[in-house]
Amino acid sequence: MKHLLTGNEAIARGAFEGGVTAAFGYPGTPSTEILENLSLYKDRGVYAEWSPNEKVALEAAAGASIAGARTLVTMKLVGLNVAADPLMTLSYVGVRGGMVIVVADDPGQDSSQTEQDTRHYARLAKVPCLEPGDAAEARDFVVKGLELSEKWRCPVILRTTTCVAHSRALVEE
Repeated sequence: MKHLLTGNEAIARGAFEGGVTAAFGYPGTPSTEILENLSLYKDRGVYAEWSPNEKVALEAAAGASIAGARTLVTMKLVGLNVAADPLMTLSYVGVRGGMVIVVADDPGQDSSQTEQDTRHYARLAKVPCLEPGDAAEARDFVVKGLELSEKWRCPVILRTTTCVAHSRALVEE
């Protein structure tokens, strides 16, 4: 069966299908709808909460991951600046349960005050960065990111963009 989903809805679906049990984030377009959609799975074992900032979100997810839970963190591009310290630490301390950090970049500054490229942070932290081109890949890349994270015991960044986050595509169930 196929569903017409936005990239953000597909990321939430991929997190649920990939076994994420704890998700944290800080709201900001173009990433807000990810955690909102993931919270719809709370009666199916997914804990999702907004954090006071991106650093706290990443640290909460790190604690859950080190305890063995699969985790997801969501933020917009400028949020990774706030969460840079724990990202750099996690890249060498490592994680246990899979951890995917979803960062929604905004090329062209459609809804953000600045334009950044998260791939530079991934290179600096020496962590993998996956880049989906549509909603179907976004769902699949969350699952793959969780697997890579557990295999290599490091966080994995999923870099999405405004276009992927808000456009719709058919996603197979």
